[in-house]
Amino acid sequence: MEKPAVPGPSSGDVWRVPLAVWRARRALDRGELERARELVSPLLGRFGSITFIRKLAAEILYASADPLSAAMLFEQAAKKLPRDHAIAVGLVASYAALNRAGDARRASGRLPDDVDVRLALAWAELVATDGDPQAGARIVRDTAGDPELARSPERRAMHRALAAIVAARNGHADLVRATLREAEAFRERLGAADRAFIGYLGGVALREAGLTDDARATFAVAMDASPGSIGAALARRERAKGDLRG
Repeated sequence: MEKPAVPGPSSGDVWRVPLAVWRARRALDRGELERARELVSPLLGRFGSITFIRKLAAEILYASADPLSAAMLFEQAAKKLPRDHAIAVGLVASYAALNRAGDARRASGRLPDDVDVRLALAWAELVATDGDPQAGARIVRDTAGDPELARSPERRAMHRALAAIVAARNGHADLVRATLREAEAFRERLGAADRAFIGYLGGVALREAGLTDDARATFAVAMDASPGSIGAALARRERAKGDLRG
């Protein structure tokens, strides 16, 4: 049986598609993840071969806790835009979320010196099951002086949370708490989804330091901050491991 033909673009799409894209982007920026998915789904279904639609859909799918679908769309978009910043960061982050550090390393080669790519790669190296913690620690150390870090509270909070994981791996529980307090100082300047993600990283640091009760509580706070976000999903996954269940 032949598949029904997908209708081609109409003259009205010249106006409707940019408006739908704008609405989806605005919903994503506001943290309205379910609404963003609702808006981008028909666009992807009808115009999924268009690179900027794939890119937007990938960003929304990643943010709303579907890193596998996001990675596939980012890979497709990267064939047309190999050095696009959002695509490079999204690819590395998607693979980090999927516990695929090797793929994260490969994807980071698109923009190896970009601070956001490097932070995402540090996350993959420090947390993914096949990561290289020493390489992750080097990235955290080397990015500490990057002037681009200071331009964004999200970057600075992520860097401090990653530094806390490094401290935990080195057996410095007191430094873990102090470094997480530095990350917490940016809380009021972060959106809900970013707070969930930083909370997830903080929970990992506390767990690695052997502070399981604090880790469990931190994962719970991250899950509540933005329940449908990638940070909440990752916190939920980590909280379900071993003695953190319950």
